[in-house]
Amino acid sequence: MASSTALICETEAWKDLKGHLEEIKKTHLRDLLSDANRCQQMMVEFDGLMLDYSRQRATVETMDKLLSLAKAAQLTEKIRRMFKGEHINTTEDRSVLHVALRAPKDAVIKSNGENVVPQVWGVLEQIKIFSERIRSGSWVGATGKPLKDVIVVGIGGSFLGPLFVHTALQTDPEAVDCAKGRQLRFLANVDPVDVARNINGLNPETTLVVVVSKTFTTAETMLNARTLRDWIIKALGGSAVPKHMVAVSTNHVKVEMFGIDPRNAFSIWSWVGGRYSVCSAVGVLPLSLQYGFSVVEKFLKGASSIDQHFRSTPFEKNIPVLLGLLSVWNVSFLGHPARAILPYSQALEKFAPHIQQVSMESNGKGVSIDGLPLPFETGEIDFGEPGTNGQHSFYQLIHQGRVIPCDFIGTVKSQQPVHLKREEVSNHDELMSNFFAQPDALAYGKTPEELQKENVSENLIPHKTFSGNRPSLSLLLPELSAYTVGQLLAIYEHRVAVQGFVWGINSFDQWGVELGKVLATQVRKQLHSSRTQGTAPEGFNFSTTTLLKRYLETNPKPEI
Repeated sequence: MASSTALICETEAWKDLKGHLEEIKKTHLRDLLSDANRCQQMMVEFDGLMLDYSRQRATVETMDKLLSLAKAAQLTEKIRRMFKGEHINTTEDRSVLHVALRAPKDAVIKSNGENVVPQVWGVLEQIKIFSERIRSGSWVGATGKPLKDVIVVGIGGSFLGPLFVHTALQTDPEAVDCAKGRQLRFLANVDPVDVARNINGLNPETTLVVVVSKTFTTAETMLNARTLRDWIIKALGGSAVPKHMVAVSTNHVKVEMFGIDPRNAFSIWSWVGGRYSVCSAVGVLPLSLQYGFSVVEKFLKGASSIDQHFRSTPFEKNIPVLLGLLSVWNVSFLGHPARAILPYSQALEKFAPHIQQVSMESNGKGVSIDGLPLPFETGEIDFGEPGTNGQHSFYQLIHQGRVIPCDFIGTVKSQQPVHLKREEVSNHDELMSNFFAQPDALAYGKTPEELQKENVSENLIPHKTFSGNRPSLSLLLPELSAYTVGQLLAIYEHRVAVQGFVWGINSFDQWGVELGKVLATQVRKQLHSSRTQGTAPEGFNFSTTTLLKRYLETNPKPEI
């Protein structure tokens, strides 16, 4: 077992995997996939979900060694400590309890000795009542009109997760029926273009603004919130603000100072990190306003089902654990720093951007949880695009350029099935044909000998050769519903945690975000000083000073 201060790379389990690499380098996925027994052992089912990781560059022996690495990293104990509410986020001295946000009412999950589940359900009940009042029209705006349109103002974790879930549900038949006549928009970027796009076509009389900021001090969010407050006041007067603006925050004092009734502030907690907050009021409030609380409750139950699976299932059949270990294998041993997330569902178009934040903000660290410099790389460079769009974009690189492990995500049933007469297959069949084919194309490739048999001209053979042996995994969902969207979210949240637990880093802080904010504050002060007092930029390096001067010279003081 590794001590609390030892680096995981110093353990025998890590060294054993390093030695095992030479054996794996001699293999090719063409041969590994011919072993039906191996493939069978690399398929896992849970609650209608199916994971197939047989196209990973791994043998059964590799998986045994990765499970030994999990043991050396004390993974079981770290998972237990997370669910117990211990302060595993040591740099901020906090619990990490996003699992409490979707726990059953009778669950007991403690932080600082107090069961937080009743608090969670108290806020959920508040959201249920409020969203039903808005949706039924019993709560109206300042001019007596129902509020049919919602703009959510937030950034980062207060934006990407809820947007992913909203986009995934927009075409779910049940959710569509519940959302009739309603609009949900997200304002994140401080760029005024984003403001203009969000208010375009909306009437302040029928619009509710939800301001999401844990501290109610996030610079970009609060500037956007003030901009929308001004939009409402200009149209309806200052007294309209409490009718048209609500908040998700821990800072009810600042909420009230802003002009929002603190009774319409929905609480979140310090033990919820922003990128893990989708299941809190951050996501539940806007999603309930759009789709109704009953739909969102199914989403929470889906996430909770994976929480229980993650907590109690043996590692060899535990989907998030297996995915996390395979990511460690690909990054730290096979040397693949990137990962492509490829959902074969247009409804999941915002999934990769959300996981990009969950993964890269969590595991982009250079020191261990004890502050020791790491002699190995952590984290993955995540990107993705729905199939088949990605196939006509960056798959060229994945097939014949750099080796990038791929996650293929598909659904058995389409949210919006279409089958045209005289077409050989349905539209969803056409989509899923590619879902099934692409992993094999990456795994097997195409040899020069095969091309010669096809009478391909000699000068084209090098260009049409595919090396293959490119790893991927496939996750097949029975359908894309509120419940399975919750499951998908939780699988990836826990996968990221597993990677961090094994690497021995803190996946729940994000100090790298802070430095840029501090420097931006200095620039903001300089811009204000230059605008109001005509002072020249000073205290910056030559490059920044030159750029600032050019910006100020060619961008005159705006009229107010």
